[in-house]
Amino acid sequence: MRHGADMNPRHFRDFIQIAGVRDLDEARLLMECGIKYLGFPLRLPINKEDLSEPAAAAIIRRIRPPGYGVAITYQSTAEDIVEFMEYLGASLVQLHGDIAAQELARLKGLRPHLTVIKSLVIGERPFQELVDTLQRLSAFVDAFITDTFDPATGASGATGKLHDWQLSRRLVELATKPVILAGGLTPENVREAIKMVAPAGVDVHTGVEDPAGHKDAVKVRRFEAEARAGFELLRASGA
Repeated sequence: MRHGADMNPRHFRDFIQIAGVRDLDEARLLMECGIKYLGFPLRLPINKEDLSEPAAAAIIRRIRPPGYGVAITYQSTAEDIVEFMEYLGASLVQLHGDIAAQELARLKGLRPHLTVIKSLVIGERPFQELVDTLQRLSAFVDAFITDTFDPATGASGATGKLHDWQLSRRLVELATKPVILAGGLTPENVREAIKMVAPAGVDVHTGVEDPAGHKDAVKVRRFEAEARAGFELLRASGA
């Protein structure tokens, strides 16, 4: 796997990810706008993939540091995840499905330099279960990402819906690993979200798209600028 060894928690400072890359032109657009982390949701249980797995692999293998392709998947066994990451050429994986601590431990044993981000989906289960998951899995992941459950569709990502940021703030306070905030973020609200939650990073998918579902360069640049302004405000406040 490429450039996995240089990823560590310090890379999650001011982490900005834009997910849902559709093609190479869109990937280039995002990187030209200063986005380093590009998310590729694949093998999804509900939402339709934005591109095929061969197309995703071709794009990820063309991304060079400081850019990174992040595979977003619901797989739940170490062997399947390793096989998929090697196929994609990805060294960062965001796991959105249920996965046992034993599988995460095996995953780290098989691929120590694979950077693992685990989702904490707010609204899907009682909050205390999220806290339990946070505490149970912290030893086996590099970061967490909060997101929003949509009860209408059953989707646990790319819903475009907000959740109670106070809940994400509480998870940030309890976490010993970096926590990334996702769920309904836009250029208009990301600065306030960072101020309230104090996350290590932010993730957006639908909030920077045009009506046709393509990434909008103006929205992407504004989101990036507003997020960076939010992180600067956090530092200035001593948070």
